Amino acid sequence: MARSRSGTRGRRGPRKPPRRDAAFAGAAVSVAEPRERGAVDLPATITVKDLAELLSVNPADVIRELIKSGIFATINQLIDRDTASLVASELGYEVAEPQAQAAPSASDDGAEAPAEAATKEELFTEDAGDDLVTRAPIVTVMGHVDHGKTSLLDAIRSTTVAAGERGGITQHIGASEVAKGDRRVVFLDTPGHEAFTAMRARGAKVTDIAVIVVAADDGVMPQTLEAINHAKAAKVPIIIALNKMDKPDANADRVKTELTDAGVIVEEYGGDTPLVPVSAKSRLGLDDLFDMILLVADLQELKANPKRPAIGTIVEARLDRGRGPVATALVQTGTLRVGDVIVVGETFGKVRALENDHGKRIPKAGPATAAVILGLSEVPEAGDILRVVADEKAARTLVETRRAQAGSHAGDGTGRATLEDLYRQIQAGQAKELRIIVKADVSGSLGAIHHALEQLATDEVKLNIIHEGAGEISDNDIMLAAASNAIVVGFNTGISETARKAAESEKVDVRRYDIIYQLTDDIEKALTGMLEPEVVEVIEGRAEVRKIIRVGKNQVIAGSYVTDGRIVRTGTARLWRGGKVIATDRIESLRRFKDDVREVQTGFECGIQLVGTTDIVEGDVIECVTTQTVSRSLTS
Repeated sequence: MARSRSGTRGRRGPRKPPRRDAAFAGAAVSVAEPRERGAVDLPATITVKDLAELLSVNPADVIRELIKSGIFATINQLIDRDTASLVASELGYEVAEPQAQAAPSASDDGAEAPAEAATKEELFTEDAGDDLVTRAPIVTVMGHVDHGKTSLLDAIRSTTVAAGERGGITQHIGASEVAKGDRRVVFLDTPGHEAFTAMRARGAKVTDIAVIVVAADDGVMPQTLEAINHAKAAKVPIIIALNKMDKPDANADRVKTELTDAGVIVEEYGGDTPLVPVSAKSRLGLDDLFDMILLVADLQELKANPKRPAIGTIVEARLDRGRGPVATALVQTGTLRVGDVIVVGETFGKVRALENDHGKRIPKAGPATAAVILGLSEVPEAGDILRVVADEKAARTLVETRRAQAGSHAGDGTGRATLEDLYRQIQAGQAKELRIIVKADVSGSLGAIHHALEQLATDEVKLNIIHEGAGEISDNDIMLAAASNAIVVGFNTGISETARKAAESEKVDVRRYDIIYQLTDDIEKALTGMLEPEVVEVIEGRAEVRKIIRVGKNQVIAGSYVTDGRIVRTGTARLWRGGKVIATDRIESLRRFKDDVREVQTGFECGIQLVGTTDIVEGDVIECVTTQTVSRSLTS
């Protein structure tokens, strides 16, 4: 996203084309409202000028969007369809699906799309053509603690080895590759939905399938629900692995019913979620689970073009004393080769060496392959997008642009949903859904809150409660909100310190209430554009009264020394004596010697006169207070 390393900037909705730039004032173009136009057909390549004419915008607008993505193009320069499509979308136009055409070759350097804003669909969108090949699915295993995630994954690995399948396994370079016959599956080695969502929040849409492990003897637990909601929020197909089926107290029917209550209807009950009974201990159903993963993958028709420049995601990275920055990348499309120049987040480098999971040097890594990369200038962060660029000059320019943009947006809070922004988005035709995460003190409160919020949906915006649970607001809730562009609502519950810091860092709107109608009122006001900003008090400073000067019969000037902060003429004064506030009054005048001043800083003397308070004695403390109107975005 300040730069949001989370990378979940949502696609902005249709908007009017930006104003014309003076540099192109001579180029007469007719500006049309994008929503009044149909889908735009884009060729495989197009010049900046022709794209501007096609979109009925000024060429400067196209160039401006390209610069935002780190692409410095001239008006007559060719850009590829992917880049043109992103520009058109940013300018509010719908882009028609591409017609069958040749895929770009590895030699096509092309213009770079904005890596940090890349979505899963953009990463995997390929031009139709003979170069497309079926790629291996990428799977994340999630579930409740102690339900057997690690044991199940280890069992799948060892089963393929014991069965003598060609290809064997790879492990512990951030991703594990399991082969069975001529088919491969790549498992992300994550500790669960926390890492899954943290990477997704940073723009890393790497998962094709989520396998959620549920213990047959324990049933659906709180972390099971979290994993399900995280997978749903990411729009990832779910497979339920019903583990520990060899235990005598296993109860599959109870688990299926609990899943139905959680909104996951298995195929046996008429739904579309596969459920596979397994046992990591006795190896029951492991082949069935593997086959189901391949079946779900086949239904998605996962394709990639190995001949194009590589795009991928950093899974993990570290600094090695002997080898420098070392990063494990999951190549998602294209082929990464030794010698390629790559941009990763805000760093770049030339691939000096590639290693597979066994530490063996390899010359290249194709789609759905994990490889260790040597040659980056700095250590990237997990979730950063990797892209191959034309040369080191282009890489350096792109990185410098990203760093400048990150600095210019630092702390601006853009890219996240807040209730204050919601009404403006509705008016602009951008907001269609308000996503909410609800946490309450006890589960009994959740039903009442859920029902109350459902009644607030409007024709313009629907409310989508993507996750709800009992307990304090956790950093995991914040990461889900960041990944899903949601707000977090707490009822009679606290927020952990790590969650509070994460909310500040990720610019997530967190609101806490202890009265339910206040909660619903705020949401309703936001939906109707009536949410009032919050007026907060700011203590500007304090001054100690050291001398009393009487002017006339009813006027007193307090000769004071500013001990802390500052005293401002427009502020309100609280008069403290003996640890108690004895008066609150407006400051009528503030002087330094004979001059009226606006403020007096720490360490200086001044004369303070209040509007109506004359009962001031030496030793009193005058506390200067002002008020500020701020957006109600984060309740501590």
